[in-house]
Amino acid sequence: MTDPGKGVYDRGIFRKGDVRISDLSGNKRLPVGNSNFTTCVENSVFIDKSLFIADIIDGGATAMLYCRPRRFGKSLNLDMLQRFFEVPSPSDPSGIDTTHLFEGLAIWDAKSGAYRIHHQAYPVVRLSFSAVKERAWEDALALVSATVAAEYSRHGYLAESPRLSLAERETFMRIVDGRGDGADAKRSLAILTRLLYVHHGRRAVVLIDEYDVPVMAGYTYRYYDEAVTFMKAWLVGALKDNDALAFSVLTGVQRISKESVFSDLNNLLVNTSLDTVSDERYGFMQDEVDALANYLGFASSTEELRAWYDGYRFGTVDVYNPWSVLNYFFNGCAVDVYWGNTSSNAVLGELVEGADESTLEMFFQLLEPGGSIEAPLDLRVVLPDVGVREGAVWSMLYLAGYLTTADTAMPNDVDRTRVLSVPNFEIAKLFRSEIIQRYASIAGSRDRLGKLQRAFVCGDAEAVQEELERILVACASSFDLTRENSYHMLVLGLLFGMPGYRDPLSNREAGRGRFDVLVRPENADQRPYVVVELKHAAGSCSEEALASLADEALRQIEDREYARAYDAGDAGSVCFGIAACGKRIAVKTNRNNG
Repeated sequence: MTDPGKGVYDRGIFRKGDVRISDLSGNKRLPVGNSNFTTCVENSVFIDKSLFIADIIDGGATAMLYCRPRRFGKSLNLDMLQRFFEVPSPSDPSGIDTTHLFEGLAIWDAKSGAYRIHHQAYPVVRLSFSAVKERAWEDALALVSATVAAEYSRHGYLAESPRLSLAERETFMRIVDGRGDGADAKRSLAILTRLLYVHHGRRAVVLIDEYDVPVMAGYTYRYYDEAVTFMKAWLVGALKDNDALAFSVLTGVQRISKESVFSDLNNLLVNTSLDTVSDERYGFMQDEVDALANYLGFASSTEELRAWYDGYRFGTVDVYNPWSVLNYFFNGCAVDVYWGNTSSNAVLGELVEGADESTLEMFFQLLEPGGSIEAPLDLRVVLPDVGVREGAVWSMLYLAGYLTTADTAMPNDVDRTRVLSVPNFEIAKLFRSEIIQRYASIAGSRDRLGKLQRAFVCGDAEAVQEELERILVACASSFDLTRENSYHMLVLGLLFGMPGYRDPLSNREAGRGRFDVLVRPENADQRPYVVVELKHAAGSCSEEALASLADEALRQIEDREYARAYDAGDAGSVCFGIAACGKRIAVKTNRNNG
């Protein structure tokens, strides 16, 4: 037992307020990287999300899709559904009585135990496509087929079932052995549900984790159409008008639906982060984080923890990233970029790399203190929309967990403009890293970017001019350099990630005007502020005229007192006037001592 004010631990369950934390072992071990419900509950701490089971039962839908960012508990929740609903399989060593796993959880007590009649009452098909990331469609299809065959083998008792006809048993073995043809592959999910129904006399439950991974891989490796065509036939055949199906639950990050995988699946109920139903079933809420901190013996969650890993809004609740919270506690309350290190940030990286000037400007705006943008969210986007359909990038980033919004009303209103922001420090660092990577590539390397940044800090106008002209000649198209903002965005991006400096600010009011770019040091007594004003000369321009324009930009910084609006320390400020014409640059600078 523990202090009631901090929660009560009794028979493997820690309770604090409405929060239940299961820890049958009592070892306070954190389930970092463990999405197996049985081993998680038996050997480590589990924050009770079991009322998700009630959501599934009470919802009454035949097919449900839950879209949440990666590492927000989708796989663990799906495994929990399997262990609650599945009739123990004689072919599956893990198919055991799971009563002890659920007895202390909220679902066992809810509605006076009414949900217990569903416990171990259905045959279950459980599949995960998390590993289907092949570079060629033939290899991806082979891996999908092997994954399905493995699930057939888990129900190997069907091969000898007296309730199945000889033809049905032969079909079963043909798919298990990998001898099936294309038609067998497309019908394999529907066939397995029907065989389970015939054998058990009970309709089957279908659980599919990360359904979207093959399609995402198809987009990346150029077999998108083949992946969509197969997945559509495979899913629709099993999940629509199937008398052998009790219900199905799918999870993924992206909602790949419009004119795509689910276009013919009109019975699908889609739940995203905008929806209020099941909004508290993914991620950790504040009271859950507080209860976990108390149980583990840490102080209540700090402002540091909140700033780094909170900030999401799912439906009507505020949510922490659960993966990062668990790693934070596991590592003795040390902050780090835990979520970003779980896998490549391919979606973010590709979108930053391919962003046009307007989109980059909005990325920079998001990274400013308290920064946000306004854009509608259409969560029915498909991957080819990105780069073609205006605003698709924001919907993709929202679904992937890189953006959030407090405006979750009317989730199906695709025209509603919502205020979008970066959730927390951790995600901001991921954005920043991708921006730095893009501009390091533009500069030629991290070393070349560092050289340019040091030249800005030192006030070395000659080196800044040399590096900028080299970049313009090597990387910039003349068609992209038609206005001042093009140069502005280039310089702004190149100043991200300066050692000892915060992110650059752009177009802020200061003194008696608005500066173009200002970079603030972490310690103003050790490093100077860097202020940049840019001018663009349209058409042809002589060297003398360009230099004169750079002098004019430098005088503007002084006349309008941009740097004086900030409390410069002993290191003072370094001011740059930069004039540009095509791929030619003129740079003037002066230094103001603190």
